[in-house]
Amino acid sequence: MLPLVLDVGVPLASYYLLSDGFGLSEVAALGWSSVVPALRTLWALVRRTGVNGLALLILVVNVVGLAMSTMTGDPRLMLAKDSGVSSVVGIAVIVSVFMGKPLMTAGLKPFVTKGLAARSAAWDRLAAGSAPFRRAERRFSLIWGTVLLVECVARVIGAYTIPVHTMVWLGSVLMVVAILLAMVVAGGSCAEPMEKMVRAEAEAEAEAERDAGDRVGAAGAGGTASMPAMTGS
Repeated sequence: MLPLVLDVGVPLASYYLLSDGFGLSEVAALGWSSVVPALRTLWALVRRTGVNGLALLILVVNVVGLAMSTMTGDPRLMLAKDSGVSSVVGIAVIVSVFMGKPLMTAGLKPFVTKGLAARSAAWDRLAAGSAPFRRAERRFSLIWGTVLLVECVARVIGAYTIPVHTMVWLGSVLMVVAILLAMVVAGGSCAEPMEKMVRAEAEAEAEAERDAGDRVGAAGAGGTASMPAMTGS
């Protein structure tokens, strides 16, 4: 919930506080309310060993949109640039699916495996040998990418057809609804079936290891039992 609070709650509250409470113009209020998300993106770049391309792209979109809005004095352009972030992420996710490296897997795998070594190994086996598993993995990213693109189109239309004061909170609502929708649809149709497959695979592997151990133990016990007879003879 922390990213939603920082990226949605803080900018939204800041905008209305600055515009209604301190009387700043819509452009100024929108600009200052974008500081926290921009700083978070910059911090994500600084703390990593190497450049995160997606985080850098989001920061560039924010900075360029803010500069253009300031120069043109158009608050609607500033609202529309927020949808540019969604479109960039959505397109990147969809392209990654067709390249065979779904971006959302980075967040999906820890959720499904729960950080357990046996489940991580089961994931790897399924990813290498199960077509249904790979289809669900790709579909998960495809759902997220599509939802983000649809949300982008809706926010651009709203930015130029709905009053700015209304679109500020409505845009945040659209973003939250899109995230929740993607979580529900992708979770129910992809993540949950994948979790069941991973759990079943891990349990089957554990059962096979127990059976192998029992056979080794039985063979060892049989060999030990025959030793006295051989000695006596």
